[in-house]
Amino acid sequence: MEKGLRKLGVLAFLFGLVALLAACGTSDDGDSDSATEDGDYDLEEAYTVVSDNSFVPFEFVEDGELVGFDIELIKAIAEEAGFAIENDEIETTNFDGIIPGLQTGQFEIAIAGMSITEERAEVIDFSDPYYESGIAIGVLSDRDDINGLEDLDGKTVATRLGTTSGNYLREHVPGAEINEYEQMDQVYLAVENGSADAVMYDLPNIEYYIATEGNGRLKVVGDLYQAEDYGIGITAGNEDLVAAINDALATLKENGTYDEIYNKWFGDAEGDNGEEAEED
Repeated sequence: MEKGLRKLGVLAFLFGLVALLAACGTSDDGDSDSATEDGDYDLEEAYTVVSDNSFVPFEFVEDGELVGFDIELIKAIAEEAGFAIENDEIETTNFDGIIPGLQTGQFEIAIAGMSITEERAEVIDFSDPYYESGIAIGVLSDRDDINGLEDLDGKTVATRLGTTSGNYLREHVPGAEINEYEQMDQVYLAVENGSADAVMYDLPNIEYYIATEGNGRLKVVGDLYQAEDYGIGITAGNEDLVAAINDALATLKENGTYDEIYNKWFGDAEGDNGEEAEED
């Protein structure tokens, strides 16, 4: 009888131990899932961030400092996500060097008014869209012979090297002569000095140029073509970084920070551009 009681006691102890371990395991799993849901991502302390330096008002140099909508947005995202920008400085390069730089690991994050396309998404990762744009045509304000895409046939059109604007022109206006430049100031100069009949590029950039340096010398004609979303480019394979950036972007949209930055560079927002509404 004593043996039987002892055996029952041992069994009861073992059963209780198993139950306790199972409960602990469940608790650990729950904590792990909760941490992931709360945005506890495996991130580096700092990342190399790159941008363009001549895509106003998204990124450009003013008084020796890199400024613009994209610049303020990525700084706010980094702060919200909890990582630093390497050396506290955003690097710059020509736009056509950004994707190769992400592919080789020279850069880890890129924000440069970059349109999300299937071709690009095959070699780099993208964040959720943060801005919706489209391509427009700009001509000298006294020209009346170009009023839309069909009028570009046989004309010389200036745009930026490595952007979707050039690809769009090649596909839809094969009769146009396309001159591509590394910098947008070269593009606008070509139109103003008569070496190009028109510029085709992202509408926000053209409108900003007309209102500032262009001083009304150009005008926008025709429709808005090929609406596209801008996304933040990320070296392929870093799922945690993509998720952290997306979470931070969503938070900035919810708490009003996104609209504050947007209003500073584009005027009063009628809503969340990323949800309502090309460089490139």
